Amino acid sequence: MPYEPPTHTVERSLRATTGAKVIAGVDEVGRGAWAGPVTVCAAVTGLRRPPVGLTDSKLLTVKRRTDLAVVLEKWVTAYALGHATPEEIDELGMTASLRLAAGRALGGLPVRPDAVILDGKHDYLGAPWQVRTVIKGDRSCVAVAAASVIAKVHRDKMMAELGVDHADFGFAANAGYPSPVHKAALEERGPTPYHRLSWAYLDALPRWQHLKKARVWVDGSVPEIEGQLNFDF
Repeated sequence: MPYEPPTHTVERSLRATTGAKVIAGVDEVGRGAWAGPVTVCAAVTGLRRPPVGLTDSKLLTVKRRTDLAVVLEKWVTAYALGHATPEEIDELGMTASLRLAAGRALGGLPVRPDAVILDGKHDYLGAPWQVRTVIKGDRSCVAVAAASVIAKVHRDKMMAELGVDHADFGFAANAGYPSPVHKAALEERGPTPYHRLSWAYLDALPRWQHLKKARVWVDGSVPEIEGQLNFDF
């Protein structure tokens, strides 16, 4: 399906209205996975013409996405990755883990951004960052689209490497997300050290429910973890 290429419209608006000079596009991958970290990329692109074919990573084939990431890593002014581990996700929940991973990514840039364009409608970053949220920013904003592709390719590679010793789970193909192969391996072998143990998929695994972790607020309530998927996929 044809798609409109991303532009610098939001970045130009931020420059004009806030005086920001260094603007980072931020996107995440791994929010809905059962295993592995949540990964955030922060990318600074300036106002240069982007590489041909740049768009949301989910709209690209694996080959095109991988090839484009190689080009982007040389083309962007700067980029950095941040991760939150499965253990941190279990302890903190997804929103706080996204904030942690994004802070690590932004902190890894050589220059602190004056403003951030964040994909989606929810600002999980907050102060002290000056944030502009953009729904479908990974399709419409150059810097966010670049961050989307780089984050996806790096996390997919990481999951493939983690899956070498857990071949039955198919991490190289599913990147820790739900799939029939992943589900079958969980039922047979239980979670790996890379699984998120506070998530709802364990409710459907009687043999392994004793491994489930629960986060509890000070008032004793058990919060729902945002973005997780159960076995009904």
